[in-house]
Order: sequence, then C-alpha cells, then structure tokens
Amino acid sequence: PFHHGPDGFRNPPGSPSAGGGRGDWLSFFVRRMGAGEPVDLPPGHVLPRRETTERLRHHATADSVTWLGHACFLLQLGGRWILTDPFLSEHASPIPPLGPRRFAPPGLSVRALPPIDLLLLSHNHYDHLDLATLDVLPRAPGALAIVPLGLAGYCTSRGFDVVHELDWLQRLDLSGLAVQALPAIHFSKRGLFDRNQTLWAGFALETAARRIYFAGDTAYGPIFPELGRQLRPFDLGLVPIGAYAPRPLMQGSHATPEDAVQIGRDLRLSRLAAMHWGTIRLTDEPPFEPPARFRTAAAASGYAEDAAWVMRIGETRVL
Repeated sequence: PFHHGPDGFRNPPGSPSAGGGRGDWLSFFVRRMGAGEPVDLPPGHVLPRRETTERLRHHATADSVTWLGHACFLLQLGGRWILTDPFLSEHASPIPPLGPRRFAPPGLSVRALPPIDLLLLSHNHYDHLDLATLDVLPRAPGALAIVPLGLAGYCTSRGFDVVHELDWLQRLDLSGLAVQALPAIHFSKRGLFDRNQTLWAGFALETAARRIYFAGDTAYGPIFPELGRQLRPFDLGLVPIGAYAPRPLMQGSHATPEDAVQIGRDLRLSRLAAMHWGTIRLTDEPPFEPPARFRTAAAASGYAEDAAWVMRIGETRVL
C-alpha cells in the first residue's frame, strides 16, 4: 500500500505536509518548553469527580460516551467498556516534569475506571499513549487491545494477553462488535530515531445498534471524502478540534475546528463530539478558542446545536 513507504509509514496521497523553516520550529519548541501563561478554567469545564461517577453508575447499562479529557473517552458500547487513547497523567513527556503539563484534571483517575474490555490506541505520541496510565489500567478478564501496526509491544509488555495490530482498512470482528482501522493524516515519533516507524490510525466501531467513529489525531485531506464514499454513515464521530497553531507548522498533523466539521460532513457523521482540546496546551492557539470556532463552523455547515457536542470533562452522554 502507498502508506507503506520505503523508510517507514506515510500519509495518504495528497495529504498536507508541515511547513515552516528551521527557525520557526525552533521558536515553537522554545515557547512550548516554557511554563507559559497559566490557564484559567471556565466554570463547569470539569465536572466534580463524584458527579462523573454517579452519572456513569446511573447509565451503566446504556450505550454511552464519557469524555475524560483530550482524546480519552470511556465508551459503553454493546455491553463493553472501551477506552480510547488513555492519557490520564500530569505530563505528556518522556521525562516528567519536562514537557507539556495538563491544565485540567482528567474526568476520572485511572484507578477509578471500570474494568476495561477493549483498549484502542491511535498512535504512539505521549498525549495519546501514556505508559503510566497503561501500567495501572484496570482490565476485565479477557481484555484486549487494538492498535495500529507496530504498537503491540507497549500492550503485551503491560499484561494484555490479546493484542491485535491492524493496518488501515483492516477489520476485526469480535462477538457483537466490529472494529476497523481507518487512515489518518498524522505521524508517529516517540524517540529520537523512530519517526514514522509505527502506524497511526482512526477507528470505526460498529454494533448492531450503532456506528461510532474515533478520529485519533489527524489533519484534513482528500482521504476523507474518499472514505466517505466507501463507508456507511456514522451515528457519532469523536473529532479533534485543537492543537492547530501556528497553522503552517500544524497543517500536516492537526485539524482546525473547521476541518473537524468538514470531516463530519465527508464521513456523514450524524453527530460530532469535540476532543483534543481543553486539557493540555500543545500549541499556540488560546486554549478555549477551539470550541467557539467548532460551534460556529458546525452551525454554518448545517449541524443542529444538539448535534455538535462540546462536552465537559467527566460528562457522560447516552447514545
């Protein structure tokens, strides 16, 4: 396949690439390594832990989605607890306390999670694949992980007996649940010399009752209208709206809020839930700019107000 390049994996044809010169990137990294300005959380941005726990308990038998912050969702789907991209630590960095630090707490601590039946990892960046979280993740008997190519070792070394690596468009049929890995426009890198040596992906989840799309981390490109022509519509899409500035540097790896809405239109997502914002400051845009732009873009694209979700951290919504 095209994305299996000679020196590692690569994005689909026609995807945007990062711009900016060496000085632009150096300036960006210097800004991001500093402490930066403190972030004032709007009232209600994070629900009290007790309220989060009570709502989960109240809806324990219903299909639901709970946003734990950033790209981490706890899904109850077809009787399974599914966790996406669990980053629940303080720092997204190989050497805490250096690197980005979260300014909003997670909706639940890792030890307060229900036993997880299925773990989904979209790629290997520290704000999505958090080893400190995986080390203590509560798992149900027979728990399994589904990851893109090259990431199985992170899970097998932490006690997952069953790990499936999927390439783009490969599909795994479980009992009552189908999972398909989908293309995304991003990159992988965890050390100094491993850029694009493992794959990145989004996922489609399907039960007899509904279809959910989890975008992972992605920019926007022509692959999305192409996928929309191949795939059936989705009931809900979990789409990234943050980490997009400065635009020349981020255009090859992160969507804008307007891009996220366009992904929704391309893939025929009936409802959108915004993610990848409001948790940790990775880039230069104001931390609470993304949801305002997302709401405006969704309304302009024809989404009703109740079909473009801006959730509070810890909030549960029944599907």
